[in-house]
Amino acid sequence: MIRARDIDPDTWSAVEDAVLCFVRDIENDKVLLINKKTGLGAGLINAPGGRIENGETPIAAAIRETREEVGLTVDGLNHGGDLFFQFLDGHSIRGFVFWTEHWSGEPIETSEADPFWCDIRRIPYEKMWPDDSWWLPHLLANRPFVGRFVFDGENMMSMCMDVEPMEGHKTGIPRAEWRSSM
Repeated sequence: MIRARDIDPDTWSAVEDAVLCFVRDIENDKVLLINKKTGLGAGLINAPGGRIENGETPIAAAIRETREEVGLTVDGLNHGGDLFFQFLDGHSIRGFVFWTEHWSGEPIETSEADPFWCDIRRIPYEKMWPDDSWWLPHLLANRPFVGRFVFDGENMMSMCMDVEPMEGHKTGIPRAEWRSSM
């Protein structure tokens, strides 16, 4: 069985590329989540997102998927991290995770998703993919991450996370110099 630590982000190739877009209401300390209705992970809670289409950039896909799934127009997206998923059935996904504080419109329910605003202190991890509790807190704390996960269906079999420290945290080294210094 493949282990998550054996997934090399520089050489590993996924069957499909996908995005997630977390819309944050900083003023009210909330994040927009969805009850996913269709596709992989139907019945679980997630964020708006989906597959990257041919010729589309990850940011363009995140903007499109958020509009299609919940009716919001987002901009000012920040790249928070990358996810690499290997499924034992052979399927694999590379995920680009974005977040933004800038949107227009009101969330609407669609055939793909039922959106809701969630207090950041009350995120229902028990109703989400098992890996979310490992990387989502880093996204919400603005700590860049790379997560590698092996799944058998919806069961996480192996995981490995790399997280950059916040600037000045313990190392005292600015984030821009962190990779070359450690």
